Amino acid sequence: MKLLQIRNVPDDVHRTLKARAALAGMSLSEYALAELRRAAERPTRDEILARIAARPRPRLRRTPAAAIRAERDSR
Repeated sequence: MKLLQIRNVPDDVHRTLKARAALAGMSLSEYALAELRRAAERPTRDEILARIAARPRPRLRRTPAAAIRAERDSR
């Protein structure tokens, strides 16, 4: 395993994280590691956009106007 050190953490951020860790029954280190894992598991915005771009585009059989017209005519 690797060691990660974070410097210059603002006092208010440290206080908040320490309080959240205590409420979760964890040490600050355990809590921070859990949060880092959660963040690492989430895809980035660019990864999500790449997945969307890789999807095959649906082919419409008719124009949107024709689809609306057909829907209205079927009533």
